[in-house]
Amino acid sequence: MSKWKNDRELFDIARRELFTALVGDVLDKLGFLHQFLPQQLKPLDPGMVVIGRAMPVVEADVFSEVVENSRNPVMQKPFGLMFEALDSLREDEVYICTGSSYSYALWGGLMSTRAIRLKAAGAVVNGFSRDTNQILRLNFPTFSMGTYAQDQGPRGKVIDFGVSIEWDGIRISPGDIVFGDRDGVLIVPREAEEEAFSKALEKASGENRVLRALRDEGMSTVDAFNKFGIM
Repeated sequence: MSKWKNDRELFDIARRELFTALVGDVLDKLGFLHQFLPQQLKPLDPGMVVIGRAMPVVEADVFSEVVENSRNPVMQKPFGLMFEALDSLREDEVYICTGSSYSYALWGGLMSTRAIRLKAAGAVVNGFSRDTNQILRLNFPTFSMGTYAQDQGPRGKVIDFGVSIEWDGIRISPGDIVFGDRDGVLIVPREAEEEAFSKALEKASGENRVLRALRDEGMSTVDAFNKFGIM
């Protein structure tokens, strides 16, 4: 029996009691050994935490803001389907984008403002973000490979959204849980989420017992691991 009735309760519990390393350890035990996105992915502010349902977005490099003679109608739209993707965000969803080079920014301040209005949970992009001061003032959870001001307008377009994507070999499907903090961003597949978070809460309780044994009782790490099976 889970400790939560809906997504909002689960996400509140996760923010309050869990962290990515702990949930990642549980996923390892469940056989999901490759669920962390690359190490370079970091929050704009170390205190930012993101947790929500994935709304995947596919970006592609282009070489002109508008291509009049293209056979693809998306090429005739500035930013491609980016505005539609952004407007499609629902409460507690995470805009998670990949597919482009690192030559321009994929997320910015105005996008954050719209996402906040839609009650989205955050943005995670395989590339750069910009308008850093504005995003920090908004305190919108944003995870990127770094900051870079160059605009995507004449360089990139969203070509699809709400579809499964792959990032560093990790499959991300709509509705998977995205959980990120300063130590990494974790993808929790739908089929594993209840067991992963339930066991993570159990592990958190166990780690607190180990902490007290090490700190208050002076127990050795060998004895603590033999007793609790956690370290």
